[in-house]
Amino acid sequence: MAAEAQFIETIIGIGILLFAAKLMAELFLRLKLPIVLGELLAGMIVGPFALGGLFVVDGRQLLHISEEIKVLGEMGAIVILFMAGLEMTPREFLKGGKAAFTVGTLGVVVPFFAGLAVFQAFGFDALQSMLIATALTATSIAISIQVLNEFGKIKTPEARLIIGAAIVDDILAIAVLSVVTSIAGSGGGVENIEISAVIITILEVLGFFAVMLVAAVFIMPKLITPRLWKAKGSVEGIATASFFGAAALAGSIGLSPIVGAFAVGMALSTTKVFEKVEHYIEKVGLIFAPLFFAIIGAQVDLRAVDPQVLMLSGVIILVAIATKLFGCGLPSMYFLKSRSGGMKVGIGMISRGEVGLIVAGVGVTAGVLASEVYSTIVIMVAVTTIITPIWLKIEYKKEQRREKAA
Repeated sequence: MAAEAQFIETIIGIGILLFAAKLMAELFLRLKLPIVLGELLAGMIVGPFALGGLFVVDGRQLLHISEEIKVLGEMGAIVILFMAGLEMTPREFLKGGKAAFTVGTLGVVVPFFAGLAVFQAFGFDALQSMLIATALTATSIAISIQVLNEFGKIKTPEARLIIGAAIVDDILAIAVLSVVTSIAGSGGGVENIEISAVIITILEVLGFFAVMLVAAVFIMPKLITPRLWKAKGSVEGIATASFFGAAALAGSIGLSPIVGAFAVGMALSTTKVFEKVEHYIEKVGLIFAPLFFAIIGAQVDLRAVDPQVLMLSGVIILVAIATKLFGCGLPSMYFLKSRSGGMKVGIGMISRGEVGLIVAGVGVTAGVLASEVYSTIVIMVAVTTIITPIWLKIEYKKEQRREKAA
């Protein structure tokens, strides 16, 4: 009976979170704000620390974030990273060249080490500082790309550099995430870190990508082909099995499961079934992505927001903006030979997204991050997500005015 009650509790929770996420998505679409922010906010509003805590049935909260719901959220993260991988072909990654590699690398290195230094100076222990610093590394470029499309600038040099650098940025951020999450999960502490072990882990991530992509060139087109799989849904089913299987393989060798999903996404982006798989995974993502963001939001303890949390959030947001502007914007000015173009690259890289939220979730699950630090990371992701499209629009409107004046 207890198992049945737990099952009912789980499906009630999923229903509430998904409904709230889609309701807020509609509202944010009409307000012309990022939908992902609405989904995140939905979880915060209906979560057990807010409205969800007010409704009690048989002595238990109506919405309780159980382990089963958290597992669904983690599956959502795997689906999101697979979708992100589909947007990046290996050829695009290699074509970016020296500029994309330099900008993308500095876009990870500068935020990580600046974040590490700042938050250790604020008195956080090394592991908490590393998790906060990791949350500052990855760029979420989906919003930037929408703005570039809106202004018809998707083929400009700065747009190509944003996309190329973001590919490098994401791969390196995932490598950093794998290192930090393995440390957080092991409970061994930062003092036991060996530099050689960290280098080996990063090389493992890069090696895993390389092996997955090379294997995919030979295996994926032969394995996932309409000639072999004729029954309805077979291609989609095998693709799903492939990215979940790769996620499990990555997890089993001590890496983050999202690394495997991301690598398979990149591999499938070059196959004949790409459009079919992309169309299908977009539908799956319509359920899993909002659930992931709502579940992350629901774990934010709004009661922890006090003047100290707001002050810490302000510091994290300033570090988040400054490190991308300097880390990505300055080298972009050099490569593009344009101050305004470099500035747009810096702004386009500010928005943090899935990886930042995943880091926050991992930190809380491992018992490493305090609830107030978790809340500040989520606030940072939300604020940078709002700032990026607004700031990019202002820059392009300035450019349009200058062109008209000329």
